[in-house]
Amino acid sequence: MKTIVEINSVNFGSTGNIMLQIADEANKKGNMVYVACANRRSTRRKKVERQIFISNRFFLQINEIINKLTGRDSLLCKISTLLFIKKIKKIHPDIIHLHNLHGRYISLPVLFRYIKKNNIRTIWTLHDCWTFTGHCTYFDIVECDKWKTGCYNCPQYNDGYLRTWRDGSKKMYARKKKWLTGVKDMTLVTPSKWLAGLVSQSFLREYPVQVINNGIDLSIFKPTESNFREKYHCEDKFVVLGVAFGWGRRKGLDVFIELAKRLDERFQIVLVGTSEEVEAQLPANVICIRQTQNQTELAKIYTAADVFANPTREDNYPTVNMEALACGTPVITFRTGGSPEVIDDTCGIVVERGCINSMEYSIREVFMHRPFIADKCIDKAKTFNMHTKFEEYVQLYG
Repeated sequence: MKTIVEINSVNFGSTGNIMLQIADEANKKGNMVYVACANRRSTRRKKVERQIFISNRFFLQINEIINKLTGRDSLLCKISTLLFIKKIKKIHPDIIHLHNLHGRYISLPVLFRYIKKNNIRTIWTLHDCWTFTGHCTYFDIVECDKWKTGCYNCPQYNDGYLRTWRDGSKKMYARKKKWLTGVKDMTLVTPSKWLAGLVSQSFLREYPVQVINNGIDLSIFKPTESNFREKYHCEDKFVVLGVAFGWGRRKGLDVFIELAKRLDERFQIVLVGTSEEVEAQLPANVICIRQTQNQTELAKIYTAADVFANPTREDNYPTVNMEALACGTPVITFRTGGSPEVIDDTCGIVVERGCINSMEYSIREVFMHRPFIADKCIDKAKTFNMHTKFEEYVQLYG
């Protein structure tokens, strides 16, 4: 039996659920797993067994302001991390399993000083590229490769939820390289071959890398009948579905805006995860669903669709592709990140990133010729069974 501490910024959403599902699988095999995340109101709402909170809301708010102003963590972040380490010292973990450490809740130098000093075996699942850049989580859109040798003049320092008011990418890159290298026993896990390839070109190349794909719950994501088409009056339409939580250019909102202008009345675009701001940009002929009540409701929408379009410009190994396939719906995606790795020629089409013409053409091809059948999509989705995937983590724990 191993004692394991998993650390992630949140205990919900895609990365939070992955952390909890791995913990559940490991616990079933007789291990003792603790999960740790930032102490925010949103994380407090979720009751989890053996949960440890890092920092408090006041410290987190102060640190966020200081980080935005300077690009650096505050003293409060270091104090909070020291207090957290005091808690886990009592646990005596055999393994520390890291997930997302960005989010301004934990001090990297303090955490890694503890790991190195005590020679604790470490596993780090990289859910994006932040670990080896000076600031950003992805860099495909801006076509930046400074991370290979040293970040500076970051074109994205003032964008996204990690935005700062000054560019600290050069110093942060150097600090990360110092803090994150030199761990005696650390294995990096990437959900996609694409990300594994990037790691091999970064300052983290000294560590072994194992690819473990993300998994989904096939007891939830499966063909699920509903009255969705009747409810939204699209019984005779070819439904083109898009799902994202945080629509913008990165997720391809502009692509759907253009597709809504090009596709005639035989088609119906449905977008899930919209907001008032997003809906103000969309044509009136797009059906918008702000959020679903639960994952079963989302499975009903996937099942009702004829094709799932994913014009993401930056992604690791998107679970939405897998969820659509599991519900019997073929996928069309841009060739970006690990998104193409999810499908093959039995269940979807890959088009060049950013090419709206190709996305439109592919949608029309599926509409006219119906080259994919639900059974083939479901067969492909069986390879994403979360129990199988997360068992690979248990085996990695040893």
